[in-house]
Amino acid sequence: MPTTKSRERKERFATSSGIELRNHLSPQDIEIDYDAELGNPGQFPFTRGVYGTMYRGRLWTMRQYAGFATAEESNRRYKYLLEQGTTGLSVAFDLPTQIGYDSDHPLAQGEVGRVGVPIDSLADMEMLFDGIPLDEVSTSMTINATASILLALYIAVAKKQGVTPDRLNGTIQNDILKEYIARGTYIYPPHASLRIVTDIFAYCAKEVPNWNTISISGYHIREAGSTAVQEVAFTLADGIAYVQAAIDAGLKVDVFAPRLAFFFNAHNNFLEEVAKYRAARRLWATTMRDRFGAKDPKSMMLRFHSQTAGSTLTAQQPEVNVIRTTIQALASVLGGTQSLHTNAMDEALSLPTEDAARIALRTQQVIACESGVADTSDPLAGSYLVEYLTNEIERRAADYISKIDEMGGMLSAIEAGYVQREIERSAYDYQKSIETLEEVVVGVNRFQITEDSTIPTFKIDPAFEQKQIERVHKVRAERDTASALAALSSVEQSARSGENLMPRIIAAVEAYATLGEIADRMRIVFGEYQEAI
Repeated sequence: MPTTKSRERKERFATSSGIELRNHLSPQDIEIDYDAELGNPGQFPFTRGVYGTMYRGRLWTMRQYAGFATAEESNRRYKYLLEQGTTGLSVAFDLPTQIGYDSDHPLAQGEVGRVGVPIDSLADMEMLFDGIPLDEVSTSMTINATASILLALYIAVAKKQGVTPDRLNGTIQNDILKEYIARGTYIYPPHASLRIVTDIFAYCAKEVPNWNTISISGYHIREAGSTAVQEVAFTLADGIAYVQAAIDAGLKVDVFAPRLAFFFNAHNNFLEEVAKYRAARRLWATTMRDRFGAKDPKSMMLRFHSQTAGSTLTAQQPEVNVIRTTIQALASVLGGTQSLHTNAMDEALSLPTEDAARIALRTQQVIACESGVADTSDPLAGSYLVEYLTNEIERRAADYISKIDEMGGMLSAIEAGYVQREIERSAYDYQKSIETLEEVVVGVNRFQITEDSTIPTFKIDPAFEQKQIERVHKVRAERDTASALAALSSVEQSARSGENLMPRIIAAVEAYATLGEIADRMRIVFGEYQEAI
């Protein structure tokens, strides 16, 4: 245990964002207009939640992110998770799929099926969702640069099941700006990428009205080392850029904005995380109303998925990760999430085993069914500290957004490297604080043990890669080649003409053109983005 003396040596009590914490707070420290800035759940500015009854009306969607090896193996895991009580699927794609390469591409070697499921063609997508009725499940797909292709594949599979696009529910991440900031799985230059994003907005508004066309992601920004304030600021600044791009493309804000969704991290600083979600909702609501003139309350609602923080998981004493994940998941629920994924305890070592994935899901189920926190909306409202932190996070995030506006917007800030540098600085400061013991990570820099972990880990059979390569070769050999090539030419023509790409991409996947072939046709027109060094 930390000694009293060690607590006295702590020079400063502050959140991860550097917000100073006093020993206690009073009502006068909050400085809040309860009617204007809080209101009731389901009312502008949605500080207390986007729905009036919150979890009394419906629990958050319980997702478990999964995908690996082959479509068959991933399909088995999805069915297992559904049997265990998962209420929504969340698909992880392998790296080649994320950056537009087929499994037999030389650059895909060694990466096929490693961090997600490989999807090369409609044949893979059919297998991935075999026996899973797409009109009865909500599916989230973590995909960005190739989001248009994966959405097209999902629509095509649904049609084969007899499910029309207007009956589909789910989300594609489709957040390309954060790839330039924090993650790196981009293909095309930013302006071309934004064009593809807005094509998806326009197409889904007419054809797939219940689909969330983007999940504007702060998760990866936080994983890259940002603070909670930066996560809110940079995520919402990305959201502002997408809304402006859609308006510039001729879309009406109240047509597409109700289908925007967000994706946030859930970190360890419990009360700061609860306040973060509340601040983000309030800031987004006022932004949509005041900056963009939205009239529909649904356009002002920040609905979000959350995931517990992978970067906080430790290979040392991995069983302790169950406790970290529980704290993070509880913060998400108390902060009003609409959807939640809980990481498994073994993810610092490997992809999750079935047992570890089940425990992660049970964490959500215990919170939902046994803790009582879902019985009332925004149960921490009125806490002096939570309201103080909500105000401070909102104010500091708004300052960042103003600075980005002065630079010409998020695209300009990214191209200038400003956002990346801010995140890098925060990541450096945090790592330094761990090395100096200013921040304690249990099992890493304090409370270590000498024994190695003995928990079982998941291993992927290397033979799966060759199996996937053979599958894509078979698809190319058996399809109607002329139809596939004609459909690919139409994709290229649409990219050149400015016509909406989605109908052409859907036609291409239905002709069994591969993901890499479709991405390559757009590479011909748009080129590839090269990060400045």
